[in-house]
Amino acid sequence: MNALDYTILIVYLLGLLLMGVFFRNQSSKEEYFLGGRKIGWQPLTLSVMATQLSAISFISAPAFVGLRDGGGLVWLTYELAVPLAMLFLLLRLLPTLHASGVVSVYDFLERRFATSTRLIVSFVFQLSRSFATGIMIYAISMIVQGTIGLEMWQSILLIGVVTILYSLQGGMSAVVYGDALQMLLIMVGTLLCLIFGLHYAGGFANVMSLVEPNRLEVFNINSNGFDGGSFGLLPMIFGGIVLYASYYGCDQSEAQRCLSAHNQRDLKKMVMAATFLRFPITLLYCSTGLVIGTFALNTPEFLQQIPANSPDWMMPVFIINYLPNGVIGFLLVAIMAAAMSSLSSAINSLSAVTLEDICRITKKDLSDKQYLFGARLTGAFWGLVTLSFSFIAGDIAPTVIEAINKVGSLFYGPILACFVLAVYTKKIIATHINIGIFAGVLTNLILWLCFDNVFWFWWNVFGFVASLTFSYMAYLSSAFHPKACKHSNLTEVEHVKSLLSLTNIVLMCAWFIMITLVGISISALN
Repeated sequence: MNALDYTILIVYLLGLLLMGVFFRNQSSKEEYFLGGRKIGWQPLTLSVMATQLSAISFISAPAFVGLRDGGGLVWLTYELAVPLAMLFLLLRLLPTLHASGVVSVYDFLERRFATSTRLIVSFVFQLSRSFATGIMIYAISMIVQGTIGLEMWQSILLIGVVTILYSLQGGMSAVVYGDALQMLLIMVGTLLCLIFGLHYAGGFANVMSLVEPNRLEVFNINSNGFDGGSFGLLPMIFGGIVLYASYYGCDQSEAQRCLSAHNQRDLKKMVMAATFLRFPITLLYCSTGLVIGTFALNTPEFLQQIPANSPDWMMPVFIINYLPNGVIGFLLVAIMAAAMSSLSSAINSLSAVTLEDICRITKKDLSDKQYLFGARLTGAFWGLVTLSFSFIAGDIAPTVIEAINKVGSLFYGPILACFVLAVYTKKIIATHINIGIFAGVLTNLILWLCFDNVFWFWWNVFGFVASLTFSYMAYLSSAFHPKACKHSNLTEVEHVKSLLSLTNIVLMCAWFIMITLVGISISALN
C-alpha cells in the first residue's frame, strides 16, 4: 500500500463519521431505531442486502467456492430457498409485525404471549447475534492486519471504534444509508476483483480449462445430509427456507428494516427487490471466487502465501499482490465496509432490543431524551461486547461464512416456530411456547454434540419442528392447559391480510425456477 491507498481509506472513515453527525438529531425512539418510518424502500433494500451479503460474503463466499475442500458453486443451492422463504414471510408474518407498530419484534411476542417469552427469545437473539458478529469482526480484522500491517487488537479497534461512533450518533438512518453506500462499494470492488482475476488467469476460456470439475457442480444430489456428507440439495433447500424466514422475519437485525418501511406497500417492494437482487450478487461473489481460486490453485507463488486451512485469506492476498495501488485502497475500504455494515446493524438492533427489554422489566416509561440517552448507552455496551467476542473468537468451521450460519442454525428454527405460533394460532400460550423453544434449542445442541453425521443445515428444520411439536404437546397436556389464552393488545393486527397478489406468487415461483435453470446450466459446463 502507498500514500494513495491510505488517503482513500482515511477519507472513507472520516466520511462515515461525518454522516453520523449529519443524522444525529433524533427526537424519539421511532426516529432513532426506525428512522421515523420515513426511509425509502430503495435504501432499505440495499441495507437489508448489505447486512446479509456484504458482511462476510466478499471474503468468505469466494474462498468457499475457490479453495475450500469440498466447496465450489454448490453454495448457490442455498439461494433456492430465498424466494420460497420470502413468499412465506409476505403471506402473513411480516405484514403482521409491521402493522403492530413495535420497535422490537420481540415486543410483539410479549403482547401475544408474555414477558417471559419475550425475554427468552430476546436473550437468544442478543447472544447469537453478538457472538456471530464477533466472529465476523475477528476474521475481517485478520485481513486488515495482513494488509495494513496493524496488530490484531489495533485492527479490531479501528473497525469497531469508527463504526460505534457513527452508528450511535446517527441511529437507524445512519446505519441504513451507511449500509447502502457500503453495498455499492462492495459490488464495485467484487467486480474489479473478477475483472483482474480473469486477466491474470488468462481469460474465461482458460479458467474453464483449468478449473476443478467438482467445483462447477451446483446441486449435490448424492448426499441427503444424514450420511456425514454436506451441502446436499435437500438440507440446503429445506434448512435454507427455515433459516432465511427466521433471519429476515424474526431476527431484529433484519426485521428492523422491515419495521422501518413507510407503509406495507413499501415493505412489499423492499422484500421483493431484495429477493430478485440477491441471487445475481451471490452469483457475482461465487464467480469471482471460482476465477481467483482457479488462478491460485494453478499459481504456486500465490497459493503459498495463503495460510494452510485458512481459505478466507485468498481474497486479501490477491488484492495486495495482484492489484494496482489506488484499487488496493478502494478494495480495502470495501473489506472494512463489509465488517462495518454488520457491526453497525448489530449495534443498532441489539440496542433496540435491550432497551425495550429494560423498559419492560423495570416498568419505567422513559422520556424521549432519556430513551435516546439509553439507546446510545446500550449501543456502546453492545459494541464493546461484540468487539470482546472478536478477541476470543475461535475456529468453528473451515470458512467464516459457514461458521456464522452454523451458529445461527442452533436458534433459527425455534425462533421461527415461536413467531409462527404467535401469528397463526390463538390456543398456544406463553408456557407452551417457552417449553417448545427450550426443546428446539436442546434438540439442536444434541445434534451438534452427538450426531456428526447430521449436516448442520438440518438443524434449522429439526429445531423448528421440535419447537412446534413440544409446544402443542404442552398445550394438550393437562398440566399446561389453562382455561384461557392471553393474546391482548393484538386485536388491531389479528386480521392483517397477506401482501401477496397472484402476480407476486407467480414471479417468486418463476424466480425459483430461473435460479434452478441457471444452476443446471452451470453444472452442464463441466
